[in-house]
Amino acid sequence: MSGGWEPTASGVLTLPSGRRVRGRGRGAPLPEGPVPDLGVYLLGRRPEPVPWEDRWVRWPDFRLPADPAELRSALLEAWERSADERVELACQGGAGRTGTALACLAVLDGVPPADAVAYVRAHYRPRAVETPGQRRFVARFAPR
Repeated sequence: MSGGWEPTASGVLTLPSGRRVRGRGRGAPLPEGPVPDLGVYLLGRRPEPVPWEDRWVRWPDFRLPADPAELRSALLEAWERSADERVELACQGGAGRTGTALACLAVLDGVPPADAVAYVRAHYRPRAVETPGQRRFVARFAPR
């Protein structure tokens, strides 16, 4: 196994369990340093190929995932693998869909759904999770 992200690396969110995942926008250049072992890409259209393992979850901008069960499956895999691998979650800008997915990942890690958006805003980006619908989605996201 390659180990996880450095805690001070760009976009890295440390979950309460100590697992670390990277959030980013695919519209920006790839950050310097190691590449992910797994990328979960939250986009309305299939993204361009990357030279690492990836999963695509169809999720139009400013909306909710087309298939919430598919998102849950991808997030469970991301959470499990983030124990000892570099996992990133990304949409185009890195705030709305990425923030929502990170907040759901925080719920899977034990953060109460009502607190997950605030957790991600405090530890990832202050404007993460952009729409009221995305905030409601996180609030209703069931822990494991």
